Amino acid sequence: MGKIILTGDRPTGRLHVGHYVGSLKRRVELQNSGEYDKIFIMIADAQALTDNADNPEKVRQNIIEVALDYLSAGLDPEKSTLFIQSQIPQLTELSFYYMNLVTVSRLQRNPTVKSEIQMRNFEASIPVGFFTYPISQAADITAFQATTVPVGEDQMPMLEQTREIVHKFNTVYGETLTMPDILLPDNKACLRLPGTDGKAKMSKSLGNCIYLSDSEEDVRKKIMSMFTDPNHLRVEDPGQVEGNPVFIYLDAFCRDEHFEKYLPDYKNLDELKAHYTRGGLGDVKVKKFLNKVIQEELAPIRERRKEFEKDIPAVYRMLEEGSKKAEAVAAETLAQVKRSMKINYFEDRALIEEQAKRFNSEA
Repeated sequence: MGKIILTGDRPTGRLHVGHYVGSLKRRVELQNSGEYDKIFIMIADAQALTDNADNPEKVRQNIIEVALDYLSAGLDPEKSTLFIQSQIPQLTELSFYYMNLVTVSRLQRNPTVKSEIQMRNFEASIPVGFFTYPISQAADITAFQATTVPVGEDQMPMLEQTREIVHKFNTVYGETLTMPDILLPDNKACLRLPGTDGKAKMSKSLGNCIYLSDSEEDVRKKIMSMFTDPNHLRVEDPGQVEGNPVFIYLDAFCRDEHFEKYLPDYKNLDELKAHYTRGGLGDVKVKKFLNKVIQEELAPIRERRKEFEKDIPAVYRMLEEGSKKAEAVAAETLAQVKRSMKINYFEDRALIEEQAKRFNSEA
């Protein structure tokens, strides 16, 4: 069967640099590595509707935003299958069957579900679709028999639940589904990029994001207003590097060659951190360096996006073609699942003949 990747994003807004360093950049590298036989990239609109059911237009409008971010970041529809989740009806049917393999208490213990419920103030009234999000995600992953799922650290509990569902299904019905493995970013700083305001998570709803599609000036303004060490009030004051968003971003984005180009007073990030820690280095200088580093990363993405924006119908055609390819694969998996569950009544000729003999003998 080979090595297969499945990953994706919810279309609730434009993608930001947290998505980029956390998974998107890695997807492009994996796509171009030649190590994988198939790569499926999903725009998870059905999952986005689980907590946006009263605002479908928000999801609808952001389909194209996410698609443009994918393409501008370097995902290639010739190498990766880009598709829209809701256009694959087999995923819904798989979710329904998997629901019988998971208990309510197990869903309640899922750390990702718990934190997301708290963040959205769903404690008193949780939409069932949102509550069963991990089951839906298991359907997405297994429908394409994915061997590898590149995600951020916060998604580890979700993948663990998928693995439990796969194990339970295969135990009950026989070896049918592929057991997936998680692939985390190599750079620890990329596991979870904080918001520009210093909050632990970069979030569209908190307004603390740098978007891939932001203009050069918007990026500069956001970086120059970033939260740093609140006790580093004067240039001569010793500064705290740990937990400082500016340095976390530098950990995620900068390389030694950036210093030669933009800040030749230092050989590498360790030297910069040492100077900041002992005092004598101002936040403005560090932020200006970070701005140059991130602008270099985002400039080609921004330019590619402008080109794709010139032919939006072509982007929708690409998504339609990808969705058709994805549906064909999911349909094959669903057929295997139904055979294993023995609910493939009309194609099971042995069953039909057996029942015919039974009733004829009784007659």
